[in-house]
Amino acid sequence: MSNEGLHTEFEQADESPGLLLWQVTNRWQAAQRAALAPFDLTHVQFVLLASLTYLAVAGDPVMQRDLAAQAATDPMMTSQVVRALEQKGLVERRDHPSDRRAKSLVPTEAGAALANRAVVVVEECDREFFGPLGLRAEQFATDLRSLRRL
Repeated sequence: MSNEGLHTEFEQADESPGLLLWQVTNRWQAAQRAALAPFDLTHVQFVLLASLTYLAVAGDPVMQRDLAAQAATDPMMTSQVVRALEQKGLVERRDHPSDRRAKSLVPTEAGAALANRAVVVVEECDREFFGPLGLRAEQFATDLRSLRRL
């Protein structure tokens, strides 16, 4: 059996933007996991709790699909994570004010307080992680938003 090597367009692995994005994402996720560990939250739990806390300020009922859209998460995964947040006493399901069949989501007082404590640490983690980009960080965020729209 002969091994002709990998048939790739790149001379070096670190020329591949996809591989680089995957490697950087793994490092960023590890940093976020460490930052969130004292709060007993996974990163996706934090994102959904923070998103719900953000959406709930308007006072309008927040449906699970609204939360998934805000966080850009898979609806099925969102449902599972919301259940975990409910079990932790951080989120409540309430009757929807105008649709008897529907439920709306609200952060509990403890959930909103936790989201607001954790966001400080998450944002500090981001500042440290992306700090080496310096003034290019803003353009990097713009580039990421462009890719997110694809």
